[in-house]
Amino acid sequence: MKRTLTIDYGDEVLLALGYTPRQFSEEAKLLIAIKLYELGRLSSGGAAKLADIPKPLFLTKLAEYGVDTFQLTEDDLQQDLDSARRHL
Repeated sequence: MKRTLTIDYGDEVLLALGYTPRQFSEEAKLLIAIKLYELGRLSSGGAAKLADIPKPLFLTKLAEYGVDTFQLTEDDLQQDLDSARRHL
């Protein structure tokens, strides 16, 4: 089941950032996902799903926001290994 989070903000936020409402929404979703990953509350795969982007793209975005990419859990590493084996 998908749920929705609503955040109230004024046009001054969009003006300050130079974003459209869609750009702001996408970045806010990404930032929430990155922070939950950084805190260890979501795996990289779970955070990527929250951000609604592919996991490899999420991992590249981490560096752009100064977050260590290699906070992978044992489960993350096993999933990546299993995925790599399937593609051999």
